[in-house]
Amino acid sequence: MRNSMLRPKTVKLIGRIMKPLVEEGVILVSEEQIVSANLRNLANKGRLMPVVVPKLINQREVAEMLGLGYSNFKKLEKEKAFPFHRRMVGSSVRYRNIDIVEYIMSDNSSP
Repeated sequence: MRNSMLRPKTVKLIGRIMKPLVEEGVILVSEEQIVSANLRNLANKGRLMPVVVPKLINQREVAEMLGLGYSNFKKLEKEKAFPFHRRMVGSSVRYRNIDIVEYIMSDNSSP
């Protein structure tokens, strides 16, 4: 292991240190999730998560990000092939783009 690598047990320790700060409201849950995801990615892959402006995207945009056809994406989503979940905004189906990026960056990103 290179000296510049972050060890997984260090990531766990930092997570335990942050937990009381989240419970007290010093650190927002969303901030803790971002920090934890970046630390895990840094420990596992040696790089931070890409900077992505959070937004909700539609099914066609998700399919495009995954390199799938729209109908194939809808079929796979119906079969629950993806770990990310839809969110309803009124009657529109939306997904968090960050969830899609995290899925693509994960080791198990093939449906």
